[in-house]
Amino acid sequence: MSAMNMIQAINSALDTMMQRDDSVVVFGEDVGYFGGVFRCTAGLQKKYGHHRVFDSPISEAGIMGTAIGMGVYGLRPVAEIQFADYIYPAFDQLVSEAARLRYRSGGEFHAPLTVRAPSGGGIFGGQTHSQSPESIFTHVCGLKTVVPSNPYDAKGLLIAAIEDDDPVVFFEPKRIYNGPFDGHHDRPLTPWAKHPMGEVPDDYYRIPLGKAAIVRPGRRITVLSYGTMVHVCLAAVAEAGIDAEVIDLRSLLPLDLDTIVESVSKTGRCIVVHEATRTCGFGAELVAVVQEHCFWCLEAPIERVTGWDTPYPHALEWAYFPGPARVIKALQRTLEA
Repeated sequence: MSAMNMIQAINSALDTMMQRDDSVVVFGEDVGYFGGVFRCTAGLQKKYGHHRVFDSPISEAGIMGTAIGMGVYGLRPVAEIQFADYIYPAFDQLVSEAARLRYRSGGEFHAPLTVRAPSGGGIFGGQTHSQSPESIFTHVCGLKTVVPSNPYDAKGLLIAAIEDDDPVVFFEPKRIYNGPFDGHHDRPLTPWAKHPMGEVPDDYYRIPLGKAAIVRPGRRITVLSYGTMVHVCLAAVAEAGIDAEVIDLRSLLPLDLDTIVESVSKTGRCIVVHEATRTCGFGAELVAVVQEHCFWCLEAPIERVTGWDTPYPHALEWAYFPGPARVIKALQRTLEA
């Protein structure tokens, strides 16, 4: 076991899989000699060579098309999109080719590729470096979507994604890349800090996709979240002193419906928290799922706490984020309803 932050855990996952499987190839913009803009691939090119860790042109559609071809050929490519905001030029390749390949070919071909992309805010990146587009990908049949919240999960989930025979979009919340986060920061974490967030096994392990984690047991209300917002929810619950059950979804698609239904059936109340904008965010799907499966158990309306339906603000991003104060108000309204 080693103390790692999320950057180090992701690097360890890639290193572990490249040691185990010669078919794993890592590529993207600046991932080679430079080691990635966030240093997640640091040292890998030196260790495994230019033929397995290499830089690509600034062409997201080209990166994705290349990854699909590699997957069909028999490799397991891990393609990095430098920021999730720039994934849209690659969207057609993901949706029209990668997601449909197994079905179009009657199972003859598949695309075992993993797309890594730093997402969300926290670095004052403004509208072009801070978006959370996860709900767009959960709408696409044939894609799997993962958002880890801590280093241990990041490594285990990334290993599972690389081993999966279908395409996986792996969003990495950059706000918690570098170190501890207690949900109360009013400024970005120090860039390139090397503070551990938790103990992570140095060797191989995997966390199955589609299995949520109950990070805080409780009996009065269920809180559903993922990524950075898990830490915000934990801070809010602790500050308010509420007996809430906090669930880290980890995998948005496939979704762990059983854990959600069991929790809400027990508590009778539920709120959903995510950083992305409210309208058509993944929280809307969660509300629908809870209502469909737990209607007769609910004692209050389900609430959403989300980012605002506005263009992402540059200087005011910390006002945009859902913080503990907003989460506490939603908890209190739901408990009093």
